[in-house]
Amino acid sequence: MPDEPSQSFFSNLKNLFNLSKNSVEAVRNIEPEDERIEELIENVLNIKDSIVKEIMIPKVNISFLIESDSLEAVYSVVNDTKHSRYPVLNSDKDKVTGILHVKDMLGSSEEKDFNLGSMLREAKHIPESQSVTSLLEDFKKDRAHLAIVLDEYGVISGLITIEDILEEIVGEIEDEFYEEKNNEIIKINDEEFIVTSTIEKEKFEDFFLCKLNCPDVETLGGFVLKEFGHLPKVGEKIQVGPLEMTVTSADQRKIKKITVRKVD
Repeated sequence: MPDEPSQSFFSNLKNLFNLSKNSVEAVRNIEPEDERIEELIENVLNIKDSIVKEIMIPKVNISFLIESDSLEAVYSVVNDTKHSRYPVLNSDKDKVTGILHVKDMLGSSEEKDFNLGSMLREAKHIPESQSVTSLLEDFKKDRAHLAIVLDEYGVISGLITIEDILEEIVGEIEDEFYEEKNNEIIKINDEEFIVTSTIEKEKFEDFFLCKLNCPDVETLGGFVLKEFGHLPKVGEKIQVGPLEMTVTSADQRKIKKITVRKVD
């Protein structure tokens, strides 16, 4: 993967957002094998009205490093999560002081000489309310790949990358480290878990030792959608028996991630 997105990449992606409603009508009568083209165009038109909060990665899902972390601690996180970039928090864990590019650690092998703070690159901060198209333009101008999202009080609420925008258009992008089973349920602690909405209902029931009384659906996302009776927004929650389910990632079309918390 290139260190930063190329200018031609940004230009081509930005041009997609200049499509009009007429562009969709022009492909209504295309051949069946080209139906994917129509879907992509419609996805672009849908995302034109999106804001960052709707497609960002919620804070609870982010793999953070702490500025005071040792070399061993950093390598442990990198080995477990296998990302190329990591936000780094200050000692109070309330502010991102910079971004670590894993390649900048190459050659670091001596604990006594390791200083995470000296390796950090500047972090880009944006508001939750910024439009996706505006962010795309900012990414191009700043030659950035990742931005930290802040709520109205200046508190970290999430993170967004170029890949997140692309996935809204072309669907999930799986890298060479992707392991579906391992990503279906991510343990935060003994009481909280991040669960993908596409997990099969039976797998969810087996893991949490519960029964979701809804024979009409096959996935957790389908169950949650039916329980709400509408497409929920990020932050909406319901309680099902001993489990509290909070939508932590969603867009205008689907639920993506759900935080499941065991309650008394």
